[in-house]
Amino acid sequence: MTASVDTSPCPAPWWLPDGHAQTLYGALVVRHHRISFVRDRVDTPDGDFLDFDWAGPGLYADRHVNGRKARPDPQLQRTAARRWMQDADWEQLCANAGTPALVIFHGLEGSSRSHYAQSIAQYFRARGWVTVIAHFRGCSGFPNRMARAYFSGDSADIEFMLDVVRRRLPDARWHAVGVSLGGNAMLKYLGEQGSEAGWLQAAAAVSVPLDLVACGRTLSENWAGRHLYCRHFLRTMRPKVLEKARRFPGTIDVLRLTQARTIREFDDLYTAPMHGYRNALDYWTRASSKPKLKSIAVPTLVLNARNDPFVPAPSLPDTHECSDSVLLHQPAHGGHAAFVTGPFPGNLNWLPARLARYLETQS
Repeated sequence: MTASVDTSPCPAPWWLPDGHAQTLYGALVVRHHRISFVRDRVDTPDGDFLDFDWAGPGLYADRHVNGRKARPDPQLQRTAARRWMQDADWEQLCANAGTPALVIFHGLEGSSRSHYAQSIAQYFRARGWVTVIAHFRGCSGFPNRMARAYFSGDSADIEFMLDVVRRRLPDARWHAVGVSLGGNAMLKYLGEQGSEAGWLQAAAAVSVPLDLVACGRTLSENWAGRHLYCRHFLRTMRPKVLEKARRFPGTIDVLRLTQARTIREFDDLYTAPMHGYRNALDYWTRASSKPKLKSIAVPTLVLNARNDPFVPAPSLPDTHECSDSVLLHQPAHGGHAAFVTGPFPGNLNWLPARLARYLETQS
């Protein structure tokens, strides 16, 4: 047996005619529900930390379990979290065995503030799910402790994050969603683990650069990639690495870093060598999740718009490249992690509803 294919459309508004317009409008303009989270910090075995932002039934960011109003923590003012998790909060979340729960892995330079993370978390929380956004190293509003950061093939950190949320709520029915970079790392993990990841009820990956070589070249070589998207990402990526260079003298070529203008140049200089790869091409080749799709045993939706400006349509997988646990959904429209629908000014409801329709049928 091979993977199944969903051909149903994402009805994009007529006034967003292409993938660039849909991507940019979805990320920068469209209004969406905004929710606040309660944050949990967990130390990693290698001496770093990861931050998890939680929301769910009975857990309130603006007050404690005893009803006392919670003052926003000044440390968290630039994040979507308002306070830190306390022991009583876990007791509240753990109250109902079998509660559906969703862990969300964000994309490149994303966080719990990202439009897609907010819209997905709010939608599922409203349906009675526990939701948690797992931040990659250095993405939660705090610099991580090490010279390394995060990368698209970091299935080891995905495994650690999943282990953390499973230990926090062992009686929940866990599901996972990964968006863009987070989706690639999650799919790579699922393919590496096979049936060992079977404790997950189901997973979904959205706007994933499954073939990092094709996607990296698209971002680094065409005009929009170089002058629009790379510039956007490097605006936050470069300062983070410059801060690391000050803390870890001699580990990073600061001059070359300041001259990097594309994702490929940045990955050649920092991401690849810092995380054990020879160069960007070696990193993109070995970290791609596409070759792992045949080994996925967990029911998994892989959703990619065919007009995604980050992910060229010819690089998307076909059914023969996936296991029969994978459902491919490749609508013509949606852009990158956007999927704007509805009359003007549009909304982001289509994506979380599509995810819920899949995940709830697999539980």
